[in-house]
Amino acid sequence: MRFLRAISLLLTVVVIAAVGFLLIGWRSEIPPDDRAASTPYPPDLVTRGAQLAAVGNCIACHTRPGQEAFAGGLPIPTPFGTLYSTNITPDPETGIGRWSEAAFVRAMREGVDRQGNHLYPAFPYDHFTWVTDEDNKALYAFLMTRKPVKASAPENDLKFPLQFRPLLVGWNMLFFREGVMQPDPSQSEEWNRGRYLAEGLGHCGACHTPRNAFGAEDGSKHFGGGEAEGWQAYAINADSKSPVPWTVDSIAFYLRNGWHELHGVSRGPMAEVTGNLGLLPDSDIRAIATYIASVMGEPSPERKERGEQLVRSFGKGGADITTASLNENKASTDLSGHPGAAIYGAACATCHESGKAQPFGGLNFTLSTAVNSPNPQNIVNVTLFGLPPADGQLSAIMPAFGNTLDDQQAADLLGYLRERFSDQPAWSGLTDLVAKTRSGEHPVTVLPSDGIERAPKNVGAKEQK
Repeated sequence: MRFLRAISLLLTVVVIAAVGFLLIGWRSEIPPDDRAASTPYPPDLVTRGAQLAAVGNCIACHTRPGQEAFAGGLPIPTPFGTLYSTNITPDPETGIGRWSEAAFVRAMREGVDRQGNHLYPAFPYDHFTWVTDEDNKALYAFLMTRKPVKASAPENDLKFPLQFRPLLVGWNMLFFREGVMQPDPSQSEEWNRGRYLAEGLGHCGACHTPRNAFGAEDGSKHFGGGEAEGWQAYAINADSKSPVPWTVDSIAFYLRNGWHELHGVSRGPMAEVTGNLGLLPDSDIRAIATYIASVMGEPSPERKERGEQLVRSFGKGGADITTASLNENKASTDLSGHPGAAIYGAACATCHESGKAQPFGGLNFTLSTAVNSPNPQNIVNVTLFGLPPADGQLSAIMPAFGNTLDDQQAADLLGYLRERFSDQPAWSGLTDLVAKTRSGEHPVTVLPSDGIERAPKNVGAKEQK
């Protein structure tokens, strides 16, 4: 009897806890607003919303390549299964055409949709919660003036029991803090503006910060490097492996133009980011650069000196040098017999040692962050898939070598690049990584440099200077 009473008590406690858990996470439905999509919005407000949507890179996740802008349906692979982005056009049946502004703000601030369903944090509401009422109003006006598209996203394919959305209440309790950004009074107005854009709508940490086992950003490694769409998002803090340390000026130039002479061109998901951020006013670009540079901090004296030497050698058309001349430990190394040397000479040297200026010349690998990074995934991606041309605009291009190099040859080439142009330890498992990337076991999104490829003509923001 005591045992049965104990079991009964335990079950009662579990049921009460479960009911309490559900009540804590319960959100009511916000009534549909049939006038939302037909309401006239001031043109200036829509224009501002377009620029803010560009900061958030909304078009990238909410558009399938080749399909209508913002109509959703893009598969988003996660360690927990595949999510599909939603339709955020003003279609009344399959989009947000019947969402009031209050419903939109709740989704941004709390991660809860109009019907009261908790959204998965692949939608970065943990960043968007910082967005001000004014900016949410502008974003809402912009989206409500897009072309309505009738399109329903496929059902999410998640591991059991993650289809049960109330479980997200527990995730939110652990990892989500709602609230608009509070400025830091010890910092400048420009720095605070940059922080707001980078940490809020820009949600830079969503890619550039590693995640824990629950899919939440690891706050102890803020901007320490992450992954997005099969690419490594480099560390943009003190752990940056860029051979030439970034500065406010170089970050701002890169974000505006999608390339920098000492850092190369944007690629992978970052190509769309720079394609969108380049539409912002210079003041906002500069603010983001100011904030990011402050997070990176001052480089060590040794790294600063080496970077200055590289700038003297490569900046403004300087002479070609290699790491051997910068690293006495390798000065006497003969790599002519390396199995990747001949491949490099035939496939890479013509462009990457041509001295042709960025963005259309190949970056000398001594300056390459990819070659100096602990994870070789990005250089594997570019080697196999190249950089395709952008749609209807000038862009950097690179041929794909996936059809001419087998797995071992590609690994030999990458091993040679690491040995010759970097003072970092050799990568391991290259052949296996190349094979998994080529086969699609490690899926990779291939995009042109600095191209808004999801829907090139449908962004809606005008370039600002």
